[in-house]
Amino acid sequence: MYKQHKLPKIVFILTFSLLAIVQIKAGRPMLLAERFLKGVGWVEIVIISFYGAFIAGKMNDPMNVPKWRKTGWTIFSIVFFSQLIIGLLGADKFLMTGILHLPIPMMILAGPIYRGQLSVMTILFLSTVVLTGPAWCSQLCYFGAFDNLASGGKTSKEVLKYKGVIKSTVLILVISTAIMLRWLSAGMLVSTMIAVAFGVGGISIMIFYSLRKKKMVHCIMYCPIGTIVNVFKHINPFRMYIDKTCTLCMNCTRFCKYDALNPQDIKNAKPSITCTLCGDCLAGCHQNSIKYSFLKLRPDQARNLYLVLTVTLHAACLALARI
Repeated sequence: MYKQHKLPKIVFILTFSLLAIVQIKAGRPMLLAERFLKGVGWVEIVIISFYGAFIAGKMNDPMNVPKWRKTGWTIFSIVFFSQLIIGLLGADKFLMTGILHLPIPMMILAGPIYRGQLSVMTILFLSTVVLTGPAWCSQLCYFGAFDNLASGGKTSKEVLKYKGVIKSTVLILVISTAIMLRWLSAGMLVSTMIAVAFGVGGISIMIFYSLRKKKMVHCIMYCPIGTIVNVFKHINPFRMYIDKTCTLCMNCTRFCKYDALNPQDIKNAKPSITCTLCGDCLAGCHQNSIKYSFLKLRPDQARNLYLVLTVTLHAACLALARI
């Protein structure tokens, strides 16, 4: 495999290579800088690649993961929504296609059902699940970063009750509503108003529940995309487990904002279904009992591989994720 001090270099090379392919092969400029001045896209590629290498270097140390995952994810969402706002104000170059859709994760699911065709965001989302499992819900979702901020620093040990029932109910309601709107040939205005109401509901949950519970209630219980990730993440081989050195001190529960490390989960020696493999919990495990696994790799190799893939995707999406 590769040594930890090489992770930033690997992330730099992979990020540069991915964005270089986009720069060379895309029929129209995909990188923002290239849209303003021909050739400057390469400068943006270098800057984004250095950014990815920097984040990878900081997250090398498990103790730094909660801070730098939060920092990088927040930067990602600020850049995404800033470009959207500037684009809506009239600067079309800040929009990827100029075809607007609501920046609500639920639309990744409901939009294609309502329209009867896949969207670019849906394909991008599914690709990240195949490559990195649940990393969408811990570093790539433009909406989830705000729920992460709302949940504050260290979380509470309170268990979120009925999350399975609530998650399933919301998912079924979203799918059923999208099917019904399509069947009734509902106009764009009606469907948009319903989507906006759903988004406002999600923001309200962040404000009134995530802030109080100190957990990412919106992402855990309300977001249907989060529920889909919880189920389909298993098509990817990455896993986390707790080995026999665990002393049941329960300190890791204070670092898990996804309600995946409750006492029973720890006794079962693995996080629950809502785990996103974010790695925050490693900072709270004094025995180094929480490990990554990937096929036959050693735990340290599995974690290194996960960091390389997720940070590279994070950096590449930072450059490309626009509406």
